[in-house]
Amino acid sequence: MAKTRTIRWKNEPDAHDYPAAASYLSLLANDALIERLVAQWQSAAVQHGKAKDLLRASRLVLLPADDQEVAKDIAKIRAKLPLSPILLVRGDLAHVLPLQIADGYHRVCASYHEGANTNV
Repeated sequence: MAKTRTIRWKNEPDAHDYPAAASYLSLLANDALIERLVAQWQSAAVQHGKAKDLLRASRLVLLPADDQEVAKDIAKIRAKLPLSPILLVRGDLAHVLPLQIADGYHRVCASYHEGANTNV
């Protein structure tokens, strides 16, 4: 059985994560919705979930461990440096809409490589 590594997470996202998430979401939503989402993230409490569940719910593929950004995050994990929390937009099962990883896809993948059951 694969060992699950404990990953340290910051208490709140880095300031640059919000504009990065907004940039991604600008491909999917209008500015008013994005502004509401950013405001909600800024006041939301951090919640944890399993890396494997986030990947499944988002329907995204697991990026390889040698992907440049994933490898950087794996190195941070192994150096016991805290990672910035992931910014998510909940999916909608009734409308068959997947979870959106607005910022942190590489961090989710790095976490999964350290153990599918790691808390993100």
